[in-house]
Amino acid sequence: MNDITCPRCGGFTQGLVDGLCTDCFFKTSNLIEIPLVLYAKVCSTCGAQLARGRWNNEHSIEEIVTQTVEDALLIHEKADDIEISVEPKQMTPHLYRVIIEAHATILGETVQQAAETEVRIVRIACDMCSRMSGKYFEAILQIRAASRYPTEEEKARCMSIINGTLDKMLKKGDRMAFISNTAEARDGIDLYMGSANATRIICKEIVSELGGGFTESSSLFGRKDGKEIYRMTFSLRLPEFMPGDIVELGKKVIEIKKFSKSVTGTDLIKSSRFSSSPDDMKGATLIAKRSTARKAVVVSMEKDEMMLLDPDTYETVTVKVPVPFSASEGDEVPVIRASSGLVALHDEVSRKDGC
Repeated sequence: MNDITCPRCGGFTQGLVDGLCTDCFFKTSNLIEIPLVLYAKVCSTCGAQLARGRWNNEHSIEEIVTQTVEDALLIHEKADDIEISVEPKQMTPHLYRVIIEAHATILGETVQQAAETEVRIVRIACDMCSRMSGKYFEAILQIRAASRYPTEEEKARCMSIINGTLDKMLKKGDRMAFISNTAEARDGIDLYMGSANATRIICKEIVSELGGGFTESSSLFGRKDGKEIYRMTFSLRLPEFMPGDIVELGKKVIEIKKFSKSVTGTDLIKSSRFSSSPDDMKGATLIAKRSTARKAVVVSMEKDEMMLLDPDTYETVTVKVPVPFSASEGDEVPVIRASSGLVALHDEVSRKDGC
């Protein structure tokens, strides 16, 4: 009395599934469906892959092929306990054949099905490489130094920090973290950056490690879709003094060890540790570098003082023995000339041959 006629086969059934009897439902329904041909997009320049609408460098080609298949795979809405196996096989550098096997239960019945598709690799330019080739930039990073030119070592260290920071940001998904152009300036380097936000982070990293400071300003570049477009300029200034610089600050002669958020070094007159802030160093004057110190011969030594032969006048002068100090009579020691006269440097001692 309660039997229903199946509209497809005409048989009687106690209930319909999607308008069909159970037998017709299973005969006409697929557990999985997949297009015969799929396309996976890979950047021809950097190798990034487009997955789920986003470019990234985190996956291999086979992983992208598998992801492309999984994204396109349709599974019956009534399937439960689903198990999917995807096996890609490379046929050519640009073509993969993929076998998909599926196991599930539908209406309590165990169902399995195999399907096959073809994934073709399409080489195109990703968003980042397209912008880089077009010299796109949001910001200019100007690397300079206060009252001097940056050294080659400083420029190399800045570039190392920049590249390391950009790599980290790119791995986190910032596709604008790149340098589109580099220009050597007489007093530093100008970098054209894809991301203003990345440039700001880079400036903070450099200042944290090397000291100095930076300012930022914006200028109207144009309009797009009714919105004003601005470009940023970041002016980064490395500190005036570097490790190894010897400066005069009032009556003090300081050898700089570190010049960043704080300043540390050695008071060469007192042979004591020096610590200060960059603001307190205003008015300091560079008088020498340890690397360019002159050599003076030790004529005689006492407990706290020694007599040196002045390398310019060849007169004997008395100076304080620095601490630590390991020279003896006849040795050559590094000295610099301050307003108060010769000052001997500690640590690095160059002895005469045969002594």
